[in-house]
Parts: sequence; C-alpha cells; structure tokens
Amino acid sequence: MNYQPLAKEILAGIGGQNNIVSLVHCATRLRFKLQDRTLADIDNLKKLSGVLAVIESGGQCQVVIGNEVGDVYQAIQQELTTSDQPVPDKIAATESVNNKKDSIFNQFIDIISAIFTPFLGVMVSTGILKGLLTAAVALKWLSPESGTYHVWYAASDSLFYFFPLLLGYTAGKKFGGNPFITMGIGGALVHPMIISAFNASNAAGGATEYFLGIPLTFLNYGASVIPIIFASWVSCKIEKTLNAHSPAIIRNFVTPLVCLIVVVPLVFLVIGPASTWISRLLANGYQIAYGYAPALAGAIMGGIWQVCVIFGLHWGFVPIFINNITVLGHDTLMPLLLPAVIGQTGAAFGVFLRTRDAKLKMLSGSAVISGAFGVTEPAIYGVTLPYRRPFIFGCIAGAIGGAVVGYYQSAIYSMGLANIFIFAQLIPPTGIDKSVWGAIIGTVLAFAISTLLTFLFGLPATERSATKRSATKASSTTNQVATEENNNEKCH
Repeated sequence: MNYQPLAKEILAGIGGQNNIVSLVHCATRLRFKLQDRTLADIDNLKKLSGVLAVIESGGQCQVVIGNEVGDVYQAIQQELTTSDQPVPDKIAATESVNNKKDSIFNQFIDIISAIFTPFLGVMVSTGILKGLLTAAVALKWLSPESGTYHVWYAASDSLFYFFPLLLGYTAGKKFGGNPFITMGIGGALVHPMIISAFNASNAAGGATEYFLGIPLTFLNYGASVIPIIFASWVSCKIEKTLNAHSPAIIRNFVTPLVCLIVVVPLVFLVIGPASTWISRLLANGYQIAYGYAPALAGAIMGGIWQVCVIFGLHWGFVPIFINNITVLGHDTLMPLLLPAVIGQTGAAFGVFLRTRDAKLKMLSGSAVISGAFGVTEPAIYGVTLPYRRPFIFGCIAGAIGGAVVGYYQSAIYSMGLANIFIFAQLIPPTGIDKSVWGAIIGTVLAFAISTLLTFLFGLPATERSATKRSATKASSTTNQVATEENNNEKCH
C-alpha cells in the first residue's frame, strides 16, 4: 500500500514540516512534538481515513494509526527528509525551549516515551523468548546446561543486560546531545572491569578501590534504568555548555573527552548510588502499596489502564515495570494489566459476534487479533469507544479480572507486554504454581465477561433491532425459497 498520500495529509494537518520539533512512534501512534499547537488542525486530522484518533497528551500531538504506524512513519520521514538527515533531528535543539511551556508531568511522559519507544518492540520480544525458555525448562523440553539453551538465553538476555548502552543512546538523542557520548557512558557502567570490581568488592565486604582518594561504591548496573538517564542528562548539559564556548576546531574531541572524564566518575561516586537508592525506594514503595491490598490494586489497575492508554499516560509506568524486575527480580504490576487488555479484546469480540454490518465486523475482527497481541488501540478507537458501552464493559471486566490476578499475586520474571504470550513469563523459577493459574483465570474471566456483556447490551438498541430484523428477513427469505423449491418439485 502507498502511504505517501496519508503522510502528506498528516503533515498538513499538524501544521507543516516546520512545525515539527520531534517525531517518534510507538506500537500504534505517531507522537509529534510541535512548536505551535495552534497551527495543527486536529478536527481535519481526525477525519482522515487512515487515522483512528488524535490525542493531545503528555505535551505531544498523538496521531493514532494502528498496526500500520511503522509504514506511515517511514512515509512521513520520506516527506520530511530533504537531505540525509530527518528534519526532527535538525531542529531538536529547539525542543528544550518548547518544553518550558509544558507541565512537569507532561515533560516526564514525553521524556519516558521518547527514550523507551525506539526499542520497546525488541525488548518485549526478548522477554517473550525468555518466558518461552522458562516454560521449556519447566516442561523438561530443554536443559539449562545445553548449548541450545545458552544460545537462546544469550539472545533473550543481551538487550536487558546491556540496557545502559541502549538507554544511553536514546536518552542522549532525547536530551539533545551526542548519543554516542552518552552511549559510551552507558558502556562504562557495564564494562567487564567494573563488573569484576563489583564482584571483588562484594567478596571483600566493602570498598576496595578509590578514585582520587575517594572510596568507590561499585554496583551492578546491568539492566539498570535510572542511573544512565540521569547521567545522560548531566552529560548533555555539559556538552551544550562546552560547545557554546569552545572553538569549532577542537570541539569534536574536547567535548566528548571532558564529558567522559567528568561524568563517568560522577556516576560511580554520586549519580549511581543515589539513583540506585531511588530505584530501591520506588520498588519497595510499590511493594508496600501492592502488599496492602493486592486484589484492590488489581481492580484499580485493571479498570483504569485503558483510560491511561487513551491519554498516553501508560508510559509513566514503563520505568516501574523495568525497575521492579531489576531490583526485585519480578514484577507484579504487568500481570494486573493483562485482564484490562483482554477485556477490551473481549468487548471487540462481542461486537464481532453481534453485528451484521460487514465493515464493523471486519474492523472488530482485526481488532480482536491485535488485542490478543497486546495492541488495543484499534479495538478502543475503532470499535469499543465509539459505542461507549463496549468500552465500559471492557473496563469493568478488566477490573474484575485484575482483582483475581491481584488476589493470586501473579508476577512476571522477564520484561514483556500484556498479551497472550505473557503466560510463559509468569512461570516462576520453581515451576508452575497457583499464581500462574490465577493469572489465567482472571484473564479468561475478563474476556468472558466483556464478550457476554457486549454481545447482550453493547450495541445501541436501534442497531440490535436492525440486526434482529436482518436475521428475521434472512430467515424469511430462506423459508420462502425453500417453499418455492418444494412447490416446484410438486409441479414436476
């Protein structure tokens, strides 16, 4: 399919090429950061045939495309590219000025989405692979000592283990600096020499090395999130200051040199320990809140999650998922969201079963498939939200299913996305237990409730009666044809 016409229409709708500060995309949305929001024609954007919805949230203009978002994004990049460099990268320096207009919360959502979006799909895939390996070992299909297991485990764990490298690159781009400098800082955090020093420090029971006479606190920064993001922000601030005051002839090597000399020790002396303390505080705080009433937590998250998705607020939870796995070794928040996702999928399935409209049936059928893989925007914007009641039924079912999952305290042991593949990631190292069955029961319950309620009450009465008349008419026509055929047989 040629997506260039749609790309041109979207660019016109957001105010043209010069109105773009930055552009990224996630699983279903184009996320524009605009210089002047008043130049965007939101109403016209919503009318485009390839656009499901348009949302202004988190300081972004989010254009919901659906599963074809990657193709549309590439088409827009072709329209934007006048040289070898896309326009968003050329004018990224103006982004810091525009951020001042946004609230702190909007800036936070914007930063998190920009940093994690580029590799979210790969990160989810590695989590699924790790979950499948766990299932294979639990079912005795694969031995942890085999070469096959070692190769696939390395493939599933490499991205998460070298997380500081990837986050250094994306954070450097987001903060307007040289991403290769911040990537180098991330590489220093997981360098084999640092890992060896960490192991030696643990064995000695404390600090064994010093930096300029200051004792070093070595930590394992593999799979960490917060330290490298803070370090990248500091590095980009230093880089911009140096670039503004240093001659161009020495800038290319002096700026990276100073950043590495200053920021890497700063990470090990200050940023790393402080960020690790914040990470543990965040994880322990979540555990306290979750431990107080797991079922209530599940009901709340299962009920409101899709509302968060609508407004793009779900990105604020991504660091919590990753931080829980890094600090605690498991995450109990992601399983609470599975009934919410499957609840909307069940609502779309209820519409699919009920409607006789060919276009709506095709749309709801494709939305069910997307929802099963964890992408609910096509179901929300194309099926459930326009009819309102299916969306509400999906949220109610998600709350009920989430309460069941919370009651059984289900957890995942590798990073993933709330979809049907997550069940493999729910298996603890000790083997299948009641927490796995609790997640399955809660998810199936959410699907069944939302499907049934939507089938019975989800569509407007006029459409239900129209569907009934259509069925009656079809039945009458069939009976009439049968009667005529019988009469013809008698005549013969």
